[in-house]
Amino acid sequence: MQVILLQDVKGQGKKGDLIDVNEGYARNFLVKKGFAEVATPSKINDLKQKKAAADYHKAEEVKAMHALASELKGKTFTVKIKAGQNGKVFGSVTGANISDSLKAAGYDVDKKKIVLESPIKAVGTYDVELKLLEGISAKIKVEVAEE
Repeated sequence: MQVILLQDVKGQGKKGDLIDVNEGYARNFLVKKGFAEVATPSKINDLKQKKAAADYHKAEEVKAMHALASELKGKTFTVKIKAGQNGKVFGSVTGANISDSLKAAGYDVDKKKIVLESPIKAVGTYDVELKLLEGISAKIKVEVAEE
């Protein structure tokens, strides 16, 4: 019997998968507990359309991230922060500060996508990597300047 999983089921599959299981297991456990629904031709068609739409949107997102990565590659962004004598920064420059600098320049990059080996604690220019998606990254330069 074919069923469409409504949520992840250990040992069977993930949400949205179309799987073949024994009729007793499907009726007495999966459908009864709300883990799955019986696969009718119309539900199978709906599932295929949803998967096709999701694949299309994923491909569009990947294309947009490649464009953003090539646009950002090698650019320099300035982060202004309070600093004392000898260029010692009060606090540190974090991903949130860099994200704000990117947003001010018109690029919407989440702070979680900014990879810093360690927080920046001095005035200067630093190389920073942006991991936009899995396998898509860009290197930018961040110039930390006194306010």
